[in-house]
Amino acid sequence: MNQVAEPKFVLTENAFSMLCHVEVHICAKAEIVWGLLTDAENFPRWNSTVTGVGGEIRDGQRLRLRVPGTNRVFTPKVSGVVFCEQMTWTGGFSPMFKGVRTFKLRRRSDCSTDFSMEERFSGLMLPLLKRALPDFKPVFESYAGDLKAAAERSKA
Repeated sequence: MNQVAEPKFVLTENAFSMLCHVEVHICAKAEIVWGLLTDAENFPRWNSTVTGVGGEIRDGQRLRLRVPGTNRVFTPKVSGVVFCEQMTWTGGFSPMFKGVRTFKLRRRSDCSTDFSMEERFSGLMLPLLKRALPDFKPVFESYAGDLKAAAERSKA
């Protein structure tokens, strides 16, 4: 990944899958970025795309995630946690509809961090549900931009 100063979003679609990807370069250590990403209680303070996170953001735990504009509670399960490197949140019911969000951090030699987040939606119901899904570009760009801003404020 090259140094990306502003969040860069890419959408890839086919009949039964959709991949949303965002990346951004953050001028802060991976530990600071990781601390923000794994602090459920304070998540809504820095992230405008989330109004609440219940549970603990750690391997094997199920979260209760609330987002603006809906009363629905998303309940992804956290897995694949590697401290300051990556984690995955998985929700839905295969083979009907499933969402897998993966967060990755890459340390740089100048003590900054490359952040990427992607979510793969898949399943037999995806062609029917696509029309009801939000436009993920502004959501993903806001998520990455909010994380960048919070981490860079905290780095001092």
